[in-house]
Amino acid sequence: MDDDLAQKAIAEALVCGWKKAIELNKQILNKDPENVDALNRLARAYAETGNIKKAKCTSKEVLSIDPFNKIAQKCFLRWKNFKKEGEFFSHPAVASMFIEEPGKTKITPLLNLGSCKLLANLDAGDEVIINPQGQSVSILSPDGKYIGRLPDNIGARIKNLIKGGNIYQAIIKSIDSDTVQVFLREVKCTLKQHGVLSFPPDVKTF
Repeated sequence: MDDDLAQKAIAEALVCGWKKAIELNKQILNKDPENVDALNRLARAYAETGNIKKAKCTSKEVLSIDPFNKIAQKCFLRWKNFKKEGEFFSHPAVASMFIEEPGKTKITPLLNLGSCKLLANLDAGDEVIINPQGQSVSILSPDGKYIGRLPDNIGARIKNLIKGGNIYQAIIKSIDSDTVQVFLREVKCTLKQHGVLSFPPDVKTF
């Protein structure tokens, strides 16, 4: 029965049914108060509905049961930067958006990261802005705030291809307090640059 409720709670989270997810996880916890998986899901659902205070308290509860729980540690670290209720909202990460295509996609870490508070408000699946202006290629939040920059070799390559007319998309692949990885995808390639790989397999990330 609890397994069925857990699957239903996960399904609700995948479609952003956070209020229903809260209800389902609470049903599990009524029978098993120390179910850390349900507590982690409940904390996330609270955060998604804007109740950061309850999200923090629930993550603290997980850490009181399992002090080394990575999910609770990460979430509490993110949410402690928020002062006001309703600051945190994210979007579900759809696995299909991260399908890799040789030569057309690349997963890379960002360098020189921006503020912790800004990073705390980002989540996997968020589309971000590629800014090729200046000496390096920066990645910006949807409202234009600096997140980090691409490694020089990758940035220089796509900067030249963007000048030639190519279009690229960047999506947050993973994020924590000191690491952000983005998924880069070639969206459009000009006829002039047809046959030029955006991300050759021999180009490494430095």
